[in-house]
Amino acid sequence: MPYDTDALQRVIDDVVAPGAAEVDRTGKFPSDGVSALGRAGLLAPDVALRDAADAVRRLAGACGSTAMVALMHYAATVMITNHGPAEVGDAIARGEHLTTLAFSEAGSRSQFWAPMGTAVATGDGVRLDARKSWVTSAGQADSYVWSSRPLSSSAPGPMTLWLVPSTAVGLSCPAPFDGLGLRGNNSMPVTAEGVVVPRTAILGDDGAGLDLALAEALPWFLVLSAAFSVGLMEATVAETGTHITSTRFEHLGQTLAEQPVVRADHARMRIATDQAAALLADTLAALESGREDAMLRVLEVKAAAGEASIAVTDLAMKVGGGAAFRKEVGTERRFRDARAARVMAPTTDALLDFVGRAINGLPLL
Repeated sequence: MPYDTDALQRVIDDVVAPGAAEVDRTGKFPSDGVSALGRAGLLAPDVALRDAADAVRRLAGACGSTAMVALMHYAATVMITNHGPAEVGDAIARGEHLTTLAFSEAGSRSQFWAPMGTAVATGDGVRLDARKSWVTSAGQADSYVWSSRPLSSSAPGPMTLWLVPSTAVGLSCPAPFDGLGLRGNNSMPVTAEGVVVPRTAILGDDGAGLDLALAEALPWFLVLSAAFSVGLMEATVAETGTHITSTRFEHLGQTLAEQPVVRADHARMRIATDQAAALLADTLAALESGREDAMLRVLEVKAAAGEASIAVTDLAMKVGGGAAFRKEVGTERRFRDARAARVMAPTTDALLDFVGRAINGLPLL
């Protein structure tokens, strides 16, 4: 099914945007919006990276939680499409299966490349034990693209990937999510205690999971994370513009937009947003053309856009003044949602180290 931008906008206008404030207020998972995206074919395996970036960008402008659920689904779907069972891919194509990544763990925290969870061969298949620290759509997704230490080694470092159904016996979500931002994305710990999956649940070869994750899932995650930040910034800049052009100093007979300091801050917001959008566009072009610097752009784009979104939403709170603190305006929600980009693995600090290693000819890990 071709990517349908009109269908996406209808889902945003009719379902996602109207429910965004309630999702944030209650922390409720945005099931209605996610289901509508699935029915419209917008979460299908054949959605190209550029189209997925457009979808996440526009969704983030309406509801950060829904955008994050879609983002993680897209990144996990790549692994299922390339290495998983056809029947799961078919269910995703029909809009009947939501998936997500389950990489970060309590023991290694944001350093997802060092899994602590184990995989042990049993008579019935493979036993998985782990304490995943943050899993988007936890308890809501139909499957997890799950990382563990290899069957062939219990040492940290190498990785094996599995497709784990969320209904597997032994999976639990020990703590609910009540977060600062992205409050409806159900980003919770997931614990596996004696979860048994068939050997056919493996995605790729034993011990090859890190290479697969870095080459296949990570580019999607980093590019879509940048798209998320860009979409959030674009909405924030637009909302700020509406506020400053419609709010007046009655005693001066002027709008806020007629004040030089306010205009300068709004200009800074627009410039930072346009810079991040330009880097995102260049990253997509580099990947599509196979440019030599494509991977460097991939490593840069989440860090650059994520930090820009924090700066832009901070300025929006300043420019908006007391109005920005009111929940019905939406600015403070975006201010909170923006901060997730800095700490989602790989974190901004980790990506800065990766970029520094790459430009100095050093291995990433």
